[in-house]
Amino acid sequence: MDTRILLHICCGPCSISVIRRLQDQGYAVTGFFHNPNIHPLSEYLKRRDGCLEVAERLGIKAIVKDEEYDPKGFLRAVAWREDNRCFHCYAMRLERTVSIAKRGRFPFFTSTLLYSKMQKHDEIARLGKDMGGGKTAFHYEDFRTGWKEGIETSKEWGIYRQQYCGCIHSEFERYKGQLGKTEKDG
Repeated sequence: MDTRILLHICCGPCSISVIRRLQDQGYAVTGFFHNPNIHPLSEYLKRRDGCLEVAERLGIKAIVKDEEYDPKGFLRAVAWREDNRCFHCYAMRLERTVSIAKRGRFPFFTSTLLYSKMQKHDEIARLGKDMGGGKTAFHYEDFRTGWKEGIETSKEWGIYRQQYCGCIHSEFERYKGQLGKTEKDG
């Protein structure tokens, strides 16, 4: 039986426990870093490098297509849809993942988006199931149970840990409380 699975990876810390769990289940994991939503470019590079470091530590191949990093395309896709931007972001990343999985004849694909307690888990699962089919099935699993392990291991390994989901909108939401404060205000 072909046990190859293409794993969409959003960042290094999110991939640690997911890769380990899939390997423990007998899957031959290949990572795929595709995140045109990440802003700014310096953040994208830190997350990409974290992904590659985890892949090396856990002995998996990782596909990175820096030439497909397209924040303008992401912003066009979510313009006027900001309140539902996550759906469109998930769809962009999963569509590209399944495309690569089908081209590479992977029998399975999944995503580390299913690891994060901060993401819309049910929406991601529905999208993945809708996109899978034929010779490339979506592997659904609730990877959130590995949340603590991923955090602890990433800290131990010194893997870059981000403070927001990735897009300019999530960055604003994360830090907007600092607006109007001066250094004197603390």
